[in-house]
Amino acid sequence: MKLWQKKYDLNATVEKFTVGNDYLLDQELVPFDCQASRAHARMLNKIGILSDSETADLLSGIDQILDLHAKGKFKIRPEDEDCHTAIENFLTEKIGIAGEKIHTGRSRNDQVLTALRLYCKTQLNEISSAVQTTIATITEFIQKYGEVKMPGFTHTRKAMPSSVAMWAGALRDALADDLDLVACATKLIDQNPLGTGAGFGVPLALDRQMTTRELHFARIQENPIYAQNSRGKFEGFALSVMSQIMYDLNKVASDLILFTMPEFNYFTLPDEFLTGSSIMPHKKNPDVLELLRAKYHEVISYEMQVRNTGVNLISGYHRDLQLTKEATIRAFKTTLTSVQITTVLFENLSVNRKNCRKAMTAELFATDKVYQLVKSGVPFREAYRQISQEYEDKNEKQC
Repeated sequence: MKLWQKKYDLNATVEKFTVGNDYLLDQELVPFDCQASRAHARMLNKIGILSDSETADLLSGIDQILDLHAKGKFKIRPEDEDCHTAIENFLTEKIGIAGEKIHTGRSRNDQVLTALRLYCKTQLNEISSAVQTTIATITEFIQKYGEVKMPGFTHTRKAMPSSVAMWAGALRDALADDLDLVACATKLIDQNPLGTGAGFGVPLALDRQMTTRELHFARIQENPIYAQNSRGKFEGFALSVMSQIMYDLNKVASDLILFTMPEFNYFTLPDEFLTGSSIMPHKKNPDVLELLRAKYHEVISYEMQVRNTGVNLISGYHRDLQLTKEATIRAFKTTLTSVQITTVLFENLSVNRKNCRKAMTAELFATDKVYQLVKSGVPFREAYRQISQEYEDKNEKQC
């Protein structure tokens, strides 16, 4: 039975359209909705809505749901619409009237907000840990190969001397900044919306301090209208952080696609990381790097979907916001797996010292020669012209 059940049945085509795949996506939220329901039940007990025995029965029922979910046996049917309905129906079927009391003082609007906040906090924590692991792996890579000199490029042309330490350190520093952004997103999201109801509060003396402590939120989100308005806004900010991480991974993937080409061969990945061609028997393709490069575009598309879905809506809840859920979940998953594969790449990446040394050709040191003249008293612009002409003359002789 639907939580909003009327005297009529919803048109089957309308139901299929409005539910979409939300009942499938909500499997991700079951543990978090159960966590929030547990805290809510304890709070209802404290304010006298639930008896001690009813509370104990509800907590036991929630444990059963979590056990079934862990085994892949907790089902959410399309007619349930979402995990909130499935959980309440399960509790009502198992323990009776107490199950019908669990929704007291809340709406599905603040219920899904709370579950999503808990989900996002967990994902941000996992991604933060994964990024820290990647940073540690890059540091080990630098310790092993950092002293190797290699060309630096601008405009995809040789520019000035660089090194493996400078190149890999750029990604390490970028990811360190990304960790600060993850912390900012976590701080923003770490607000408890439970108890704001449908967006206008609840005419009960709810103990929101208690649920905030139980759910380990840093603070209460006080304004109930803003609680609803922040859906999409908070997720959009978190996904913008995911886009920043993916931006940096896109850059290193692009570098490695170039630098592992036979024409460069500065770096090598093991054969086990490369795929073949169905027609060209000699090919070893860096598909893993190409997909890592492309997944930035995937994540930023999710960010844009979340941000744009909430635009032009008046204050309050709208069903449009249901469409932000899938994009949010997919963006977190894509970012996490991308960070993890980057760690694996650096664990297995090797540097071809000989090829890097061979690539350190004379033109890379042109700027150094300019500054040698500057140190001897020649004005910079005159020194620049002299060295520029020197290389022009050399190129003409080679032609």
